[in-house]
Amino acid sequence: MFRTMREDIHSVLSRDPAARNGLQVVLFYPGLHAVWSHRVAFRLWNAGWKLAAHAVAFVARAITGIEIHPAATIGPRLFIDHGMGVVIGETAEIGPD
Repeated sequence: MFRTMREDIHSVLSRDPAARNGLQVVLFYPGLHAVWSHRVAFRLWNAGWKLAAHAVAFVARAITGIEIHPAATIGPRLFIDHGMGVVIGETAEIGPD
C-alpha cells in the first residue's frame, strides 16, 4: 500500500512541473486524492460492500470534483491533472501510467 502511494506521489512529481515536493502533492492535489479514494472504494466494492464503496466515491467527488465509479479498474500511477468534471465510469479500464 505505501509503495503504491509513493509511486503515485512520484508520478505527479515527474509529470507536473508545478509540483514542488511530495508534501505539496499529498496536501493539495485533488487528482491524487480522487485516485486514493478510488482505491479504497474499489476494495470495498470487491469485498461486497457496495453501499460503503458508493459513499466513499460520493464524498471523493464532492471534495475533488472528480467522479470515479467504485467498480472502475485503474492501474498504478494514474495522474489526473486539472480533473474538475472528469468522470470515469463503471466499465472503464485504465492501465498503468
